[in-house]
Amino acid sequence: MEEIKNGRRPDGKSISKRRPDGKSIRKSSAGKRPAQDEGIRRGSAGKADGRSMRSRSAGGRTPEGRSAGHRGRRKKKKQRNSLVTNVILVIAAFVFCISAFQLIKIGKGYYDGRSEYEKIRELAIEENKDGGPKYKVNFDELLALNPDTIAWLRFDPEPAIINYPVVQGKDNEEYLHKTFSANENTLGTIFLNVDNNTNFLDENSILYGHYMNDGSMFRHLEDYKDKAFWEANPYFYIYTPDGQELVYHIYSVGEVLDTSDTYLTDFPTNDDYQKFLNMTKEVAMYDTGIEVTTGDTIVTLSTCTSANNDHRFVVRGVKVKE
Repeated sequence: MEEIKNGRRPDGKSISKRRPDGKSIRKSSAGKRPAQDEGIRRGSAGKADGRSMRSRSAGGRTPEGRSAGHRGRRKKKKQRNSLVTNVILVIAAFVFCISAFQLIKIGKGYYDGRSEYEKIRELAIEENKDGGPKYKVNFDELLALNPDTIAWLRFDPEPAIINYPVVQGKDNEEYLHKTFSANENTLGTIFLNVDNNTNFLDENSILYGHYMNDGSMFRHLEDYKDKAFWEANPYFYIYTPDGQELVYHIYSVGEVLDTSDTYLTDFPTNDDYQKFLNMTKEVAMYDTGIEVTTGDTIVTLSTCTSANNDHRFVVRGVKVKE
C-alpha cells in the first residue's frame, strides 16, 4: 500500500476526504474566503462612507460618473441652444429695426409730399369772386416754381383730394418719383403723357398719377367703381395757363392692362378713332349712357391698382365745355 503524505498519493493526486454520506469534502485554499464571503466583505467596505457600493459599468465608470458626463453634455447642448437663440434674436431685432426705419421713411415721405402740395394749393388756388370759373389758378407762381407746369386738375365736389398741378416732362419717367418742386418723393407729380400736346386738343390726352396708400394723388379714382359715386360726382376740371376751364363729363370707368389700346393717342382715321371710343365704352364697369363721337376729345386719367402691377384703373372724361 502506497504511503500517503500530506493528503496526497505518491503520484501527486489529491485524495478527497468523504463524509459519512459518501460526499467528498474539499478544502478551501489557504487564506482564501468563499466568494460569497468576499462579496460580503466588499459590500461592507462599500458602506464605509455611508453609501452602498454599486456595480461598475462596462467602461469602468460609476453611475455617478455617467450622470456627471450626461449633465456636462446637457449643459453644452443648452449653451449651444442659448447661442442659437441669441443669434436669432439679434437677427430679428436687426430686421425689426430695418423695417421700422423703412416704415418711418415711407411715412415721412407721405407727410412731406402732402405738406408740399398743400402749400402749393395755398399759393396757387383761390376762390374766384369775379364770376366765371369757381376757382382761379395763379400760373405765374406755378411756372416760377416749375417751368414744366401745363395745367391744374381738380375734382368737385368729390374726390376733393384730387386737386393738383399738372406737368409734362421730357419723358414719362421723369415725374414718377419727383414732386412738383423737384423733390425726390414717391408721390411724384400728376403728368401729361409725353406724346400729347399741352393744349388738350388731342383726341385722347392721358394724365398719369400714382395710387398712394395714404389716399393722395390718384388713389381715389377707384371711388368711381361705385356707380352711385359717379352719379354724385360726374365731372372733373382742367385749368390751363391761358385762362380756360375745361369741363369733362366722365363717361367710362374701368380696369385695363398696361398694354391696352386705352393708351393710344394717334388715330389715322375717324374710323380708327370711333373703334377706340367704342372699346372704351365696352370695357367700362357700368353704362353711363353718355354718347361720345369722333368730333369729341377725351382725357384719360390713369393710375395703378392695388391688385396687380400689370393692371391700371382708368377714368375717362369727354370734354363738354371750355
